[in-house]
Amino acid sequence: MQLINKKLDWDKFMELRQGVLNTWPTGQEVDLEEAIDYQSKLPQDRRFASKLEAAKKEGITLAQPRAGVALVLEHIDLLQYLVNEGGADLLPTTIDSYTRQNRYNEAQAGIEESRSVGRSMLNGFPAVNHGLDACREVVEAVKAPIQVRHGTPDARLLAEITLAGGFTAYEGGGISYNIPYAKDVPLERSIRDWQYVDRLVGYYEDKGISINREPFGPLTGTLVPPCISHSIAIIEALLAAEQGVKSLTLGYGQCGNLIQDVAAIRSLEELAEEYLGRFGYRDTVVTTVFHQWMGGFPQDESKAFGVISWGAATAAMSKATKVIVKTPHEALGIPTKEANSAGIKATKQVLNMLKDQPLLETIELKNEKDLIKAETRAILERLLEFGEGDIALGTVRGFQAGVIDVPFAPSRFNLGRLLPARDHHGAVRLLDFGNLPFGDDIKDIHREKIATRGKAEGREPSFQMVIDDIYAIGKGMLVGKPR
Repeated sequence: MQLINKKLDWDKFMELRQGVLNTWPTGQEVDLEEAIDYQSKLPQDRRFASKLEAAKKEGITLAQPRAGVALVLEHIDLLQYLVNEGGADLLPTTIDSYTRQNRYNEAQAGIEESRSVGRSMLNGFPAVNHGLDACREVVEAVKAPIQVRHGTPDARLLAEITLAGGFTAYEGGGISYNIPYAKDVPLERSIRDWQYVDRLVGYYEDKGISINREPFGPLTGTLVPPCISHSIAIIEALLAAEQGVKSLTLGYGQCGNLIQDVAAIRSLEELAEEYLGRFGYRDTVVTTVFHQWMGGFPQDESKAFGVISWGAATAAMSKATKVIVKTPHEALGIPTKEANSAGIKATKQVLNMLKDQPLLETIELKNEKDLIKAETRAILERLLEFGEGDIALGTVRGFQAGVIDVPFAPSRFNLGRLLPARDHHGAVRLLDFGNLPFGDDIKDIHREKIATRGKAEGREPSFQMVIDDIYAIGKGMLVGKPR
């Protein structure tokens, strides 16, 4: 059957559901009506969507770290520390890599090894293996809303267990958790699997339980042009809204240039509301998330705090609804809870100092917003043409043609022809447009800005610029200028 953006028939969903729940024994613990009843009794201060909506109305930015370890009590201890010591407003449960790949036998081995050696031997919390009661133990132990963060092309069983377990937000999507994460997963398959997840979330919504959904904004994390991440965020918002999702948080990964980053967050919310309204999804609440720098970090902790604080300042000045916080151990591996807490404290100090600052309004900002919107609309409109009005079908065909293309992604279903580089001021531009459907007016802006950089640096724009930019922040700079 051809992929289409249409609400999944409930009988078809229930037929699929039996197979999903049979994937691993803990799936049998889930009873949907009992799960609805459990979620309905959670206090309001544990509900992700409510806290985000309140922050949007107040014009403040909430801070959320990444965190997850293998064992239940240790995971609870970590989350409690991040709230009580770090002051996190929202909490994560980052899922381990084996679970992300649906390799539950290996996740179980990681649990047993962690118990044996007395420390986490997994890079996250294996929620599927721990099951329903363990998830509820985590939710009930901390007084802050918790989101599931992972990176799973097929996240159906994980969604069933964690939503029934009381988590009130769920990250990911059929594009953003496939193209940047997997090599051989067909895009059509992952979009179908995430239609299931969103249909499940939509069912909770029908029963009065609002689950926040957040596509993964940064994608490959380094030098991703705003128009690419915006297009994918809006596609996944449209796919989720069709299945009944009402609370959407759309994300963007910091590029480093203040004007471009502020313009990106503001244009993302405006474009999302434009396209959701155009297709009749007028009862959704759109919030935004700004991800602190997702590329290479300095190893020196003091320099790392500089990167973190710059991300916090940009999040505050863009009026993002929340910011995902990095740690001073980013260059070294999985951080300690103390390092994670330190990143949150540094971020919140900056957020509190800047929360009452007025919105930036400059001609440069307006021009950047206009450029991002024009680029994003060009991509989305061509995808709709490819899909004959259907965004799901158009997305699959568009990736095949390179009409939408994620730089540096591992997926063989991504053309991979885009080549981004910074301009003289550090904004991300395109050195090679691949097959993006831009007119000469847009292309000339990119060419001119990169040429200006080349002239200032005394070199011809080339792939070496891209390499220099990728490593620049780790070396203490934004633009990878030759020494």
